[in-house]
Amino acid sequence: MTDDTTTDDKITDVRITRALLSVYDKTGLAEFARGLHEFGVELVSSRSTAQALTEAGLPVIDVADITGVPPILDHRVVTLHPKIHGGLLADPTIESHRDDMAEYGIAPFQLVVSNLYPFLEAPSIDTIDIGGPAMVRASAKNHAFVSIVTAVEQYASLLEELRANGGAISLPTRRALALEAFARTAAYDAAIVQWLQADEALPKHLVLPLQRSEEALRYGENPHQRAARYRRRGTTSWFDTIDQHAGLALSYLNLYDADAAWRLAFDLGAEPACAIIKHANPCGAAIAEDLATAYQRALECDERSAFGGIVAVNRPIDAATVERMVAGPQADVVIAPGFEPGVLDALVAKRKNTRLLSASPPGATDLDFRQISGGFLVQDAHHFAATRDTWKVVTKATPTDAQWRDLEIAWRLVGHVKSNAIVLVKDRVAVGIGAGQQNRVESGEIAAKKAAGRAAGGACASDAFYPFPDGVEAAAAAGVGAVIQPGGAMRDDDVIARADELGLAMVFTGERHFVH
Repeated sequence: MTDDTTTDDKITDVRITRALLSVYDKTGLAEFARGLHEFGVELVSSRSTAQALTEAGLPVIDVADITGVPPILDHRVVTLHPKIHGGLLADPTIESHRDDMAEYGIAPFQLVVSNLYPFLEAPSIDTIDIGGPAMVRASAKNHAFVSIVTAVEQYASLLEELRANGGAISLPTRRALALEAFARTAAYDAAIVQWLQADEALPKHLVLPLQRSEEALRYGENPHQRAARYRRRGTTSWFDTIDQHAGLALSYLNLYDADAAWRLAFDLGAEPACAIIKHANPCGAAIAEDLATAYQRALECDERSAFGGIVAVNRPIDAATVERMVAGPQADVVIAPGFEPGVLDALVAKRKNTRLLSASPPGATDLDFRQISGGFLVQDAHHFAATRDTWKVVTKATPTDAQWRDLEIAWRLVGHVKSNAIVLVKDRVAVGIGAGQQNRVESGEIAAKKAAGRAAGGACASDAFYPFPDGVEAAAAAGVGAVIQPGGAMRDDDVIARADELGLAMVFTGERHFVH
């Protein structure tokens, strides 16, 4: 393997005299090519691109006139020719290259413009580009002498540099363009790999082209750790729609916890809902007839833990809600679909460091990744597969209508709480949450302590089955009237019998919801 550092060091600015343009997306092409023509750049192009330039009144040389071969195989082979690729890969500082170019009539290119067939938008065999990526990679490899343009968004800045630099492109720009070119072809190939495995639930090959987002993160989990957010190249998520209206710069944990809060707020349903998250765990959640009430009830679940947490709501924040917020504990982040007029000013006046965010609703995710030593664990993203019509009442007592409503909310909530998880709900409000304990009984005891009697007649949800009757006894001690759990333990009969003795209604969902 050779190091071209010395070659790069010899070449600073490269004057553009000859350009190869071969693009699928012709947006802005004529204007860009006209700018090149003003600098006396010779334009070489493939058939459809050449036609577009000719119609724009620009002089252009067709690739076929250089190679002596017209496009063949239904346009699959156009630029794959020594007179084209030799002009892309030649190093004019090497004598043997100069000799070959002279012998075979090869002229160098200093600029290549190539965007690829739209495979990402319309995947098929016919939209898998071959000639385009070959030109892009060749030009990027030879960036010591060639500038490779792969996106319409690059046109304006490149013309600006040409005008400022007397028709030349600097080495830092050429390197930056090459980096983007290789990243683009890597993402393109990754999309093809994914498409060829579309029928596989867990594909054999996972190629994830990740691109760092533009927002700066203050730090990672702790201040001494650097951090950034990356997204899959070519995709967007709700994070990309965030508009920060006030507060400090976001940190790694702000985003991590905000994602948990935002997803829970919208997972609670279409009615006004509020979720309060601390360290990725819900410490409060509620559904109510209006947002202010939902916030207040969510806060009352565990007001002490809510300090410094993340507040997420599924409605634009109004004045009534803000009145409750400014009277409550300070949140690190407040996120909503929007803010009604005057609301932001009121929040900033009270909590100037709180990060106030608006964003679009969260979308679905397909696979979940977790890094372990030397690799990743991959699974389907968390979701609720079992529906209420598949749930089964296993006790003599049947839940009341009010208890069914509480059971449904409790089940949604417990799927967002770190295991072992117990959630107590009364009147569609979380009144007690026990999370992350090594045994289920202690999680239940923590939830009951936080509920402090408010769960009477309500519902208890457990993210996994009760292995022994003691878990049901803890739920009864908290005062609930109904329990929801997956079922499936060896001692289910004992647990059901104990629930009957205690007068509890119990529902089996047949679906576990561990979250680690």
